[in-house]
Parts: sequence; C-alpha cells; structure tokens
Amino acid sequence: MDTANQLASAGTFQVLKLPLGFIRVLEWLFAIFAFATCGGYSGQLRVSVDCREKASSNLSIAIDFAYPFRLHQMSFEVPVCEDLRRERLFLTGDYSSSAEFFVTIAVFAFLYSFVATVIYIFFQNKYRENNRGPLIDFVVTVVFSFMWLVSSSAWAKALSDVKVATNPDEVQLLISACKVQTNKCGSVQEPRWSGLNTSVVFGFLNFVLWAGNIWFVFKETGWHKGAGRFVGGGATEKQAGTFTQQTYNQGSFDRSGSCNTQGDLGQPSEYGQVGGPSAYAHQM
Repeated sequence: MDTANQLASAGTFQVLKLPLGFIRVLEWLFAIFAFATCGGYSGQLRVSVDCREKASSNLSIAIDFAYPFRLHQMSFEVPVCEDLRRERLFLTGDYSSSAEFFVTIAVFAFLYSFVATVIYIFFQNKYRENNRGPLIDFVVTVVFSFMWLVSSSAWAKALSDVKVATNPDEVQLLISACKVQTNKCGSVQEPRWSGLNTSVVFGFLNFVLWAGNIWFVFKETGWHKGAGRFVGGGATEKQAGTFTQQTYNQGSFDRSGSCNTQGDLGQPSEYGQVGGPSAYAHQM
C-alpha cells in the first residue's frame, strides 16, 4: 500500500482529464475490443444432404472455421450418396494475412497506448525533456493512424470475402452429391457475423481516435510552440513598426511647422517694401 500511495502521489493524474491523456486511454480500450472481437472469433455453418437412399443422408453437416481464417485448411465430411461412402472436402480461400495484420496493429496499438499513458502520468518531466518525447509521440501517432486505416480497410474487404466463402449456398456447390438432381441439399444454419462486424467498426473508430489525437500531440512538440513564438513575434514587430512610423510622421509634422513659422517671421512684409519707396517719394 505504501508503494502504491507513493506512485499515486508522484504521478500526475490530471493529464487524464486533458484530451491528450483521455484519448490515449480510449485508444487503449478500443484496441482491446478490436483484437478481441477479431482474434477470438469462431463460427459454424450447417448444411444438409438428403440422398435418394435415406441411409446415406446427413441432414446436419457441421462446418467449423475460426481466426485466422485459413479456410482452405478447414475440412468437413459429406455423404456421396453411393454405397454409404463419404468424402472429405475443404472450404476455399485464405484470408489470414488481412486478419493477422489487423490483429497485429491492434495489439501494438494497445501496448503503445498503455506505455504512453504511463509516461504521461509518472514521467512527464522526462517526456518533455529536450522535446524528444513529444516528437517521437507525434511520429508514432501519425504512423498508427495510417496503419489503422490500412488494416481496417483490408480486414473489411477480407471479411466480405469470408462471408461469401462460408455462405451455405456456396458450400453446397462444393458437394458432389448436391449436383445430382435426385438428391436434395439445403442450408440449416448460417454463421453469426456480429462479432466480426463489430471488429471492423472498432477498427475504423481506432483510426478516428488516432487521427484526431494527432493535433493534441502536435501541440506538445517544439514545432507548434516555435510557430506560436514566430507568429507572436511577427505581431509584436508589426506593432512596433506602426508606432515608429506614427512617431516619425509626428516628428516630420513638427519640423515642417517650425520651419514654416520661422520663414513667416523672417520674411519682410510686402507692405514694408512698398511703403519705403512711397514715403521717400512723398518727401521728395
């Protein structure tokens, strides 16, 4: 308890109330939901084969499949409807690359979000030292945003293909007994896709969270602070230049007025120039 109290007192949990820390926690939770709903999926479909010879019929053939969706390795047995023989068939398609890529991104995003949250809380000074922490955080956030978009799009396309490959109507085309008109094949149970559909939704939600968090991480970097200082310095210089120009104009006006005043005082009067000769002529 003493160790826990010391860590709690040393940590800055106020960062979790800020967008930077709060969104990191959401990214951590949504990453769990993303890889859990995809990586933990297992589905089943059932088809029926009703042979002309009832003894060979099988009205409930279970076909199981699961993550990572290497369907070409998923086998099942069906009746041939001849002499009680059975044959082993496989589903078609391999969608493991998209599914594993999606889960891998989710796991790494979960780990990074957890580590980043711990650093925000307990190592805030180290995080801001030399501006290295915010820059690394910014680059990683941009990369994860892009990877979430790519992996979610790829997994959404792969899921669409998985649905087609496991459609009971498509599976019946693989069964040779269903190609004989005297035999009847049908769908008994379709797979449930709610879990995998949810994983795609969480994938794109993670992209939105990581892309939205780019701005809040960028504000912690020296690039944003340097741009703020540049804009603030430019405004200050502009104000100073305007004040200097106003002062210069006022000084020029004062000097001009002073010169005009002196010129008026020092210039001889027109009446004085004319009056002088007139007075002299009168005397004459």
